[in-house]
Amino acid sequence: MSAYRLTILPGDGTGPEVIKEAEKLLNCIENHTELVFDRTIIPCGGQHWLETGEEWPAGSFEHCRDNSDAILLGAIGWPGANLPNGDLAGGQVILGLRSGLNLYANVRPIKLYEGVKHKIHDNFTQVWSPTNVDLLVLRENTEGLYHSLLRRSSLRAQGIEPEEVEEMEFGGIEGEVAWDARPISENGSKKIIRLGFEYAKRRNGSPSTGESTVTCVDKSNVTRGCQLFRRVFHEVGEEYPGIGKDAAYIDAFTMWMVRNPEWFDVVVTSNMFGDIVTDLGSVLQGGMGMAASANLGDEHGLFEPVHGSSPKYAGKGKVNPIATINSVQMMIEWLGMRHDDEEAIQVSELIERAVSEHLQDGSILTYDLGGKASTSDVGSSIVERLSKLLESQQAHSV
Repeated sequence: MSAYRLTILPGDGTGPEVIKEAEKLLNCIENHTELVFDRTIIPCGGQHWLETGEEWPAGSFEHCRDNSDAILLGAIGWPGANLPNGDLAGGQVILGLRSGLNLYANVRPIKLYEGVKHKIHDNFTQVWSPTNVDLLVLRENTEGLYHSLLRRSSLRAQGIEPEEVEEMEFGGIEGEVAWDARPISENGSKKIIRLGFEYAKRRNGSPSTGESTVTCVDKSNVTRGCQLFRRVFHEVGEEYPGIGKDAAYIDAFTMWMVRNPEWFDVVVTSNMFGDIVTDLGSVLQGGMGMAASANLGDEHGLFEPVHGSSPKYAGKGKVNPIATINSVQMMIEWLGMRHDDEEAIQVSELIERAVSEHLQDGSILTYDLGGKASTSDVGSSIVERLSKLLESQQAHSV
């Protein structure tokens, strides 16, 4: 029996709704396999802060750090929920964990499933074939323009009040100035870039050629941090002679990714650029309701859908739970690889198959994919398919 300690952070808005579907999936897995998920649910987020004056209970960060094999997050963010300094209430949950646990890699698959009409279309007519869209973006997750906010959130998560940073003078600029440092380090760049090459070794290459390639996306013709990032990219790339190396400036890449997604296999980029291009990339896969993610470090992993709390849909049962279900798939795959657990890896593959078959069928879809089904309808349909797949696997193994 493989028992994993799982911390669940439902969070704000539609977060608890999609987490409910994730728990259905976990229950199904426990009912049909030897996998067990010892779950701890922690209330958190902007709504929790408005109600209690705390972003999450004291000791929550330490629990995530010391007593969790994986962390599953619903969503963070609620209108009007801001700390006195203007920071997002609940930020110490997601941002504090990213920084405090050194979750340096934000891993974002951009994959178009058969049966899904992506968002570059008219009246849900297909433009790209699903075989053209299958890339993986790795966004550096702890440095860059978000570093200062991440650092403040991490300190607060650990009960430390951060000190204010002294203002700088900017010659030639008049009036009030707001600024953010953009630190990009050699060591941080090496970690995310090396992980990108390791992922490329396990994938099937770009859809257009089948060749394994890592593309560095930056603005190294302008900024020093990106010049360092690209230099490290070429240095690390020499360690992987069997994998192709390519590079693009961020402005050109956004055009190429939408026009020719089949060119790309694995993409590595900095924090802010990665934040932007992955949301843009979600239109190629059917929207944010399809966008899963993993926040990975050397010791910890946090998994979350990318769509946020969607306050206008909260409580209506309308949002697509597939981003969350795919995040659970990534979590179980990561646990399997990390702990050499073959059953977990097999289960992750069956989750992927259940989602794929559900979308190919196309009869139970939420509004964002052109359907009228509820969050619960979609979650239950996928869980039912997974249950049958697991039963079939059990029957063949007897």
